[in-house]
Amino acid sequence: MSVYEAIRRRRDVRAEFTGEIVDDTTLWRLLDAAHRAPSVGNSQPWDFVLVREQATLRKFAEHVAQRRVEFRDALPPERAATFEPIKIEGILESGTGIVVCYDHGRGGPQVLGRATVPETGVYSAVLAIQNFWLAATAEGVGVGWVSFYDPDFLADLIDLPEGIRPVAWLCVGPVDEFQDIPDLERFGWRAGRPLTDAVHHETYRG
Repeated sequence: MSVYEAIRRRRDVRAEFTGEIVDDTTLWRLLDAAHRAPSVGNSQPWDFVLVREQATLRKFAEHVAQRRVEFRDALPPERAATFEPIKIEGILESGTGIVVCYDHGRGGPQVLGRATVPETGVYSAVLAIQNFWLAATAEGVGVGWVSFYDPDFLADLIDLPEGIRPVAWLCVGPVDEFQDIPDLERFGWRAGRPLTDAVHHETYRG
């Protein structure tokens, strides 16, 4: 699969996990792809916590379900009705969670390239996620990014040291299929916009 095909087919997977566990050999290849991502000052500020214990997966799934309810209840009625059928996670179905963490202290106090834009450290961790995701798509492995959680809850759940923050919980596992249309478009939450609307010339208003 070409990189362009992987980009085109990549989806945020929720309901399509087969229930099988991704094998360790494949998972290690995906993590290797993530670890080869570019990073500011070559700081490689990421760590990957692999979670497969059923009790931990269940506890996190219950926490996420509660946060989902809180979000739904805060929506106007018409948006709540649109949101209700959208599945937001596959924590138990995937059987494997990967928590991508960020260490701002990695690389020492002078990280080359981060002095004026501190966020480049987190951007680096996100680049690792994108590498992982595209490699997974090429392998026929689904990935779902869970963001309905309290970061402090997740940090406690996986015993993160002080100063290490979670960036993402990724649900990872084999899938039956990749949807042709992203879920948020299929369910009417929000459509994508064309590239022509996103490209500006010389200035933002140009």
